[in-house]
Amino acid sequence: MLREILSISGRPGLYKLVSYGKNMLLVEGLTDHHRFPVHSRERAMSLGDISIFTTGEDTPLSQVLENVAKKYDKKAVDAKAFSTPDQLHEFMNNVLENWDDERVHNSDIKKIISWYNILVNAGITEFAAKPEEEEAQTEEPAEETKD
Repeated sequence: MLREILSISGRPGLYKLVSYGKNMLLVEGLTDHHRFPVHSRERAMSLGDISIFTTGEDTPLSQVLENVAKKYDKKAVDAKAFSTPDQLHEFMNNVLENWDDERVHNSDIKKIISWYNILVNAGITEFAAKPEEEEAQTEEPAEETKD
C-alpha cells in the first residue's frame, strides 16, 4: 500500500500516485485531492522505500507505522503532545525499541508522526504489504484443461 504513497521534496504532505508517463508522475494530494504532474527533476520518494535506522538491521517505515497504529488504536496522534526532544524520543521508544537515536533526528520523528496522521485522516490504516503468499492465494486459480 505504501508503494503508491509519495513524499515530494519541497512540497508538504503526502501524495497518491495516480499515473505515470515518460518524464512525469501524476499525483493526487491525500488531504486536498488536488491532482498535478510531478516532473522527473523533482525528487519523489515512495514511503515503501523508506526505512528507519536501528541499532541492528534497518526497519521499514511500514513496520514503524504499524507499530504506531497498534499503540494508538489506528487513531491520529496528537502531534502537539510531542514537542520537546525528550517527548519525541519517548514516542520512538514506545513504537520502535531499538531505533538509533544518533542517526534518527527529531525532525525525522516529527515527520513520522505527521505522515501517520495524514495517512490515518485519509482512511489508510493498513501499512504493511501483504506477503506474496497471501496475494497468490487470493488470485483466481487457473482453469484446468483435460486432454
